[in-house]
Amino acid sequence: MPPLRIGVVGMGRAFTLMLPTFVHDSRVKLVAATDPISAARQQFEADFNAPAYDSVEALCADPAVEAVYVASPHQFHADHVCMAAAHGKHVLVEKPMALTLAECTRMIDACQSASVHLIVGHSHSFNTPVGRARELIDSGVYGAVRMITALNFTDFLYRPRRPEELLTAAGGGVIHSQAAHQIDILRLLGGGLVRSVRAHTGAWDAARPTEGAYSALLGFEGGAFATAVYSGYGHFDSDDWMNSVGELGQPKNLDDYGSARQRLATSQDETALKAARNYGGSAYTPSASPPSSLAHQHFGPLIISCEKADLQPSATGITIYADCQKSFLALPAPVIPRIEVIDELFAAARHDQPPVHSGSWARATTAVGLAMLESARTQTEQQPGYQVKPGQS
Repeated sequence: MPPLRIGVVGMGRAFTLMLPTFVHDSRVKLVAATDPISAARQQFEADFNAPAYDSVEALCADPAVEAVYVASPHQFHADHVCMAAAHGKHVLVEKPMALTLAECTRMIDACQSASVHLIVGHSHSFNTPVGRARELIDSGVYGAVRMITALNFTDFLYRPRRPEELLTAAGGGVIHSQAAHQIDILRLLGGGLVRSVRAHTGAWDAARPTEGAYSALLGFEGGAFATAVYSGYGHFDSDDWMNSVGELGQPKNLDDYGSARQRLATSQDETALKAARNYGGSAYTPSASPPSSLAHQHFGPLIISCEKADLQPSATGITIYADCQKSFLALPAPVIPRIEVIDELFAAARHDQPPVHSGSWARATTAVGLAMLESARTQTEQQPGYQVKPGQS
């Protein structure tokens, strides 16, 4: 079967993280790209011997493109997805799906009208350890899920940002960018149907005036509940609790403490610093083959409390704390990072298999994130709409 031919919209940080997957998975082939930065377009043409357009419309109109990977800034996701669908292309769009529920619905309707598939990701709910934990839950061996605890402490807020990435209304802050990962994980493990949200958020640095932290309690249909905690303020690093494995599955040097803040403090132009590290930028380093030491990706410590056991997914497997016995289910190391995304995309585009991470699924995750923001603002409990179970369209 021929590879799925992909066109890329936006060659920033998200694209560089997906690039090793696109390059090393033979089921897909990059055949076109677009980005407003000419250096990125030139790099793509040199690397892939394929056209790099100066507009999204031109890329979507290219008959060689079968599917469009939308990795543009958050505020453009809805327009770019709808444009791709109008040209009959399947779509893989980065999280967050969009900034409003109306935009999410517009994206879903556009893809349904065009009879193309819409997949939202990468989010960390694609990770193999999370999926395997869901299979253990579905087996019924350990009883129903009762409580889930998830937390992550990173330096997210001090990585180089464009101005709008520090404005919540423009899609900035940790709710839009990071809670999308955590909510997706919790919804997949908890059954998908979030019925109540109570949250607090923290914006503690006037120089970076958006949410840098949150704590939320989610209640699920059936009685299970989940706690989600995140801080991006660059102090404690929860990878210290993940056996020194970083979020991307890479070995983590925990002695490299405070590097994000230090780089930011020595830069006079934060936007230029961010652009330099993007694809084709002056500080861009081409990705090599995935290292043999690569583990599974993760989003911080996670514990699933079931009736008969606690399950702890990690970068190498799942520890099972049952009533009278502790065991470890080892998982083979990934050959290609984020291969799970291509599994879902290829199955949808080539075999018409409905994806788990569909537009309806991602809209439900977006609804929970927006409910967290509203709960923190009003100090009230919120009931998010549009909730669906895993696999439910």
